[in-house]
Amino acid sequence: MIKTNNLLISGLITTLLTACSVEESHQEKLTKQKPNVVIFYVDDLGYGDISSYGMKATQTPNVDALAQEGIRFTDAHSSAATCTPSRYSLLTGQYAFRNNAAILPGDAPLIIDHTKPTLPKMFKRAGYKTAVVGKWHLGLGDGFVDWNKAVKPGPLELGFDYSFLMPATGDRVPTVYLENRHVVNSNANDPITISYKERIGQRPVGTESPELLKQKADLQHSATIVNGISRIGWMAGGNKAEWKDEDFPFVFTDKAIDFIQSAKDEPFMLFFPFHDIHVPRVPHKMFAGKSGMGPRGDAILQMDWMTGRIVNELKKQGVYDNTLIIFSSDNGPVMDDGYADFAEEMRGEHDPAGGYRGGKYSAYEAGTRVPMIVTYPNGLKNKGDSTALISHIDLYKSLAEFTGVELAQGEAVDSENVLPALLDAKESGRNEMLEESFTLSLRSGNWKYIAPFTGTTPDWLANKTAIENGLQTSPQLFDLTKDWQEQVNVAEQHPDMVEKLQHRIDTIKAMK
Repeated sequence: MIKTNNLLISGLITTLLTACSVEESHQEKLTKQKPNVVIFYVDDLGYGDISSYGMKATQTPNVDALAQEGIRFTDAHSSAATCTPSRYSLLTGQYAFRNNAAILPGDAPLIIDHTKPTLPKMFKRAGYKTAVVGKWHLGLGDGFVDWNKAVKPGPLELGFDYSFLMPATGDRVPTVYLENRHVVNSNANDPITISYKERIGQRPVGTESPELLKQKADLQHSATIVNGISRIGWMAGGNKAEWKDEDFPFVFTDKAIDFIQSAKDEPFMLFFPFHDIHVPRVPHKMFAGKSGMGPRGDAILQMDWMTGRIVNELKKQGVYDNTLIIFSSDNGPVMDDGYADFAEEMRGEHDPAGGYRGGKYSAYEAGTRVPMIVTYPNGLKNKGDSTALISHIDLYKSLAEFTGVELAQGEAVDSENVLPALLDAKESGRNEMLEESFTLSLRSGNWKYIAPFTGTTPDWLANKTAIENGLQTSPQLFDLTKDWQEQVNVAEQHPDMVEKLQHRIDTIKAMK
């Protein structure tokens, strides 16, 4: 009996030692593994729109936790004041004006040349598994998309191993999900067609059936109604493929979590571009009415919850400490952007721009100055606040350095390596920075220069005046050390500086 028990005990000990050995080897593998990278890219989130950046109306505890554990940047910028150009620059390391990248319609072709280097291709060269989950808005296909067949070129051709997308934006048709190259739940007996030129299909439209709407909309957003929201453009077919706006926080985070679980044993890069807090703002009932600021504030709470859910999955899988997380926004805030969701009326004393002038579309600072947080438990040298001047266009070259990839000549030509600043709150960033809106601006030292604007703005921007967006026919110059809110134009007092900074912009534009 004693001998039998000894044998049993010996067997148990062997089993436990084997299990420990397996567990140790798994942990050793994770320790030796290249760091993962997760990029949270919120839509239309202003500098002052989260509580760690001063918002008092409501709280964003999950994002705030990242700020407490990492670096909170106070002078970080999207490369442009609108979404498509910012995303283009982040994924190519090039200014959007080099490819005339502007806000795209829902049927636009892929605006990034899929034969050229991209950020996800760079990660793949480093041995990473790559994914994009969320709002795309960079075009798809090569000029005409048949939504009932494989849609390409797209994210897979740009270097992503997996993609689950909102093809354009929430306020544009087609209102379907695209997983890799195919529409989810497509039905050959109910084919999808869309048009941005003329009405098609039998769905009601906002101009004729306002009683069906959850939110009233301007004329541009008053075409086909899907899920009680009128959109830009017309759509026929695809009834079983339609999304439900309120489901976004679960659908997108579930797909991101699935990817993390599938890639946890190898280095991975996840690009997670939110739909929130872009219009139409239709938060799930978990968040509706909770912020006290209407649907826009509720969408901020929803975004914060989504961030926390993905971060918690990183922790659950044991990879959080070895993951570089970058949290930011594609441009500054906007309140009224086509839908009557009472964002302006219900914001109270909340300032989404955090005191800076302007917002989305604007050449002023709030057009591109956005919250940005970096966490990386295994690799940050100094946490806390950073005043480093950073542009999202710099992520390309910085992450190449981070992953040990040598870039080709001409790759990411406008990107700068600011990796030291991303890992150390005490390091400096850029010395100068170009900002894109409907004109070009340049930050240089304490100076902010806005080049004269001589073009025209789109018809849909008619409710935004040129002056509000910094679009004037004469040059503007501000000394940000004395006038950080850009109230006093000193261009006439400093003609030499105006000439110098305009020459610098011309030089950057001429670069190949």
